Amino acid sequence: MTFVILSACINEKDGGCVAVCPVDCIHEGPLMYYINPAECISCGLCETICPVDAIRHVDDVPGEEAEYIAINEDFFK
Repeated sequence: MTFVILSACINEKDGGCVAVCPVDCIHEGPLMYYINPAECISCGLCETICPVDAIRHVDDVPGEEAEYIAINEDFFK
């Protein structure tokens, strides 16, 4: 996995990240968007466009948001 969408996205769903993703790896769920770890190419475009700063590289996810790594992965199981 390369990028993760965190709690700041809950009930925001701006969608700008979806529009810039060159591989269409960001998918809409009931409360937020999720990044498919098997499809993400780690380009970083989504991180730069997010208006609520909810997207982080997996290595930069703060400890209090670490559960969102599994939440993103589990969405695609």
